Amino acid sequence: VQLQASGGGLVQPGGSLRLSCTASGGSLDGYAISWFRQAPGKQREGVSCISSGDLRTYYADSVKGRFTISRDNAMSTVYLQMDSLKPEDTAVYYCVPAKYFTAQGCYDFGSWGPGTQVTVSS
Repeated sequence: VQLQASGGGLVQPGGSLRLSCTASGGSLDGYAISWFRQAPGKQREGVSCISSGDLRTYYADSVKGRFTISRDNAMSTVYLQMDSLKPEDTAVYYCVPAKYFTAQGCYDFGSWGPGTQVTVSS
């Protein structure tokens, strides 16, 4: 299944955005879903992950307390609510299906789809 992220944009520091992740050619059922981001010149970073059935969540330290991941299985959509945004959150954000969820994050990833640009700037 290929996922597509949407909902990015330009926001001022301290503002909020909600990203959505939807599936094309399939559903999210049975997959953990992970959000990654990549800023120019920086390594790709795993931001958050949510398990399939029991909705366990993982957050990187850099976003803990500011970002919230959730999923609506009926709508086959995963969300990333981003609050108290900082300039260092500027990046292209991707959602990716994963086979496994652990307390340290997800692994064994599937296909990467298009990302969505998030720019935090005044």
